[in-house]
Amino acid sequence: MRCPFCFHSDSKVLDSRATEEGASIRRRRECTNCHRRFTTYERLDEIPFMVVKKDGRREPFNRNKILNGLLRACEKRPISLTEIEKVIDEIEKEIRNKMDREIHSAEIGEMVMERLKGLDEVAYVRFASVYRQFKDINSFLSELQELLKGD
Repeated sequence: MRCPFCFHSDSKVLDSRATEEGASIRRRRECTNCHRRFTTYERLDEIPFMVVKKDGRREPFNRNKILNGLLRACEKRPISLTEIEKVIDEIEKEIRNKMDREIHSAEIGEMVMERLKGLDEVAYVRFASVYRQFKDINSFLSELQELLKGD
């Protein structure tokens, strides 16, 4: 496994354990060159399912796209990476449990927003503002008012 810090190609495994759902194995590793530690996850290689984009294009599901969106939305918020990973794991599990091998990107966006709403309202509003592409301040205020009604 290549070190993400110095890119040395050799590391040693310090600890291995299954994740809560048992769907992957978490490994703590140490680089034999720079001695920094990092975590890797091993997952079962499954048949990919496709995401149908707004313009009709299809592309393989990529959990890193969800991770990147969540990291941007949760930036400078009191949300741990563990909580973000849990959200992504829940979404991926829900998607994989569907019988259909295709899912619309809008469905994934709604799943993310649903979970963010319960996790952190500021992160939810940040994600929603990009995802929903508010056209003006009134549509943004409308979303905020809906959020306030839920409290």
